[in-house]
Amino acid sequence: MKKLILVVALTLSSLTFAQNKKFQELTPDQVAELQTKRMTLDLDLNANQQKDVKALLLEEAKKREAIKTEMKARKEEDKKFTSNEKYKKQMEVLDNQIELKAKMKKVLSPEQMKKWEEKQNSRKAMIDKSKRKAKGNQE
Repeated sequence: MKKLILVVALTLSSLTFAQNKKFQELTPDQVAELQTKRMTLDLDLNANQQKDVKALLLEEAKKREAIKTEMKARKEEDKKFTSNEKYKKQMEVLDNQIELKAKMKKVLSPEQMKKWEEKQNSRKAMIDKSKRKAKGNQE
């Protein structure tokens, strides 16, 4: 009986703590700084590359933040995207990715670019996998 009470108490306390945590979102500057540091470690960027990459990542983070803010506002207003609006948003996101890739090619060496693309692909695969898993849990 004591073990049962202990298990219930621990479960309830962990649920309480999990619900009270508010996730602090990072600013675009912080996101760009962290991504630059990770890329420096992964790709062995020199000082000039770090500066250029940080500028590119900051620009990209600001674009993502603007899209995220718009999506959040629409959600709060309970407005759904029309299929045409959804298409335009997806095109905007893809155009941003293409633009970033082109700019990265100018900054990174071919070897670094290959490694960066591999990282991007594995990251995308992980995100897709977690989305599929989450979608499966909802059904």
